[in-house]
Amino acid sequence: MSKKRFGIVIVSHVKELAAGLEALLAEVAKEVEITYAGGIEEGAIGTSFEAIHTAIVENDADKIFAFYDLGSAKINLEMAIEMTDKTIYLIDAAVVEGAYTTAALIQADASFETIMDQLKPLCIK
Repeated sequence: MSKKRFGIVIVSHVKELAAGLEALLAEVAKEVEITYAGGIEEGAIGTSFEAIHTAIVENDADKIFAFYDLGSAKINLEMAIEMTDKTIYLIDAAVVEGAYTTAALIQADASFETIMDQLKPLCIK
């Protein structure tokens, strides 16, 4: 598979939430590489550095927009970002709205600047 320009990583404390969001995004962005990490062993609530790192490594894109659901997910995501050579844009936006907007724009071949401009109103300050 050839490298994609941009991809998306979703991190959630709940596997089903991450998987469901990936399924939603795939409806509008069939050509966008989307990977996710959700929950911890045995279906428990939480996040795993290892699972997040794997989601980043397995994403075929060199530049990735990363979305998360809660603060501790962000902490594990930040640690995983430090362990990769890929360019990761950690987005502090409402996870569903931000990821959906980004996926649709990547699918439409929007520029990085356009994507970031559209994300600004969705960011949590």
